[in-house]
Amino acid sequence: MSVLDVAAAPEAVQRQKEWNAAVAAAEPQSFWKETGKAFLRHRTGMAAAIVLLVLVLASAAAPLIAPYDPLVGVPADRLQHVFSSGHLLGTDEQGRDVLSRILYGGRLSLLAGFVPTIVATVLGTLIGVVSGMTGGVVAVLLMRFMDMLYGFPAVLLAIAVGAALGPGLTNTIIAVSVVFVPPVARVAEGATRRVVLQEYVEAARLTGASRWRIARSQILPNVLGDVVVYASGLVGVAMIIAASLSFLGLGSLPPNPEWGYMLNSLRGAIYVVPDVVVVPGLFIFAASVAFNLASDGLRESMDTTR
Repeated sequence: MSVLDVAAAPEAVQRQKEWNAAVAAAEPQSFWKETGKAFLRHRTGMAAAIVLLVLVLASAAAPLIAPYDPLVGVPADRLQHVFSSGHLLGTDEQGRDVLSRILYGGRLSLLAGFVPTIVATVLGTLIGVVSGMTGGVVAVLLMRFMDMLYGFPAVLLAIAVGAALGPGLTNTIIAVSVVFVPPVARVAEGATRRVVLQEYVEAARLTGASRWRIARSQILPNVLGDVVVYASGLVGVAMIIAASLSFLGLGSLPPNPEWGYMLNSLRGAIYVVPDVVVVPGLFIFAASVAFNLASDGLRESMDTTR
């Protein structure tokens, strides 16, 4: 190798690195990866996501960080105000530490928000995709049944289903899931009808691909974006409906701590310790607002990547 070749080697390596970097930058990234990067730059959405992460982690670590047993109270310490000695958020009507009950109750309240939303998203997406792809009598029967359920006010329908099934967390999850399936199905059906008209779906159909393969490879990936954005905003609503059912005695059974049930049990002491009574409501409000803001941030992030 000549001296000129040795001198030119570093420059060739540098040019190759620049070429590789340019090629990597030009390659299209996945839609969800781009959305994730855009969401990280969304200040409001990220702040809401951090609040939700703190709530989830605190609830998950309740056995480690809760200062007292949430089910055991000291009658002599009942109805202590917020910031009382030994009780940061006060005590309830039975002398139980409110902070400990909030931490443990977050498990049930967040569960009552996430699980119905996931169940309704799966069922609603399935119904919407089937209706949007098939059309005809099948679509009419499915969507008219969804419209019939959707015609009832959400809280009244949840109360009716909850009252028919009886109190309990499982029945609350079923009731809230029934409420959310129709709107998710409508969103999925509308997105599916829009996607099936695209040229790439027609091209897949002309190649002889089965309906199942078209739905799995062409329809679902393009429908899930709209469904996920819509469903992410339902978690906070699910928590409020579940808390409403618990407040009415149709939700989680006592003495299990749940934010809605805590509001119900403390309402008799509103003139004695009003600062303690509002604590569960503040946590419900904070979690619901955080879910809504995170959902808005996710929607805006997806809009920037489309």
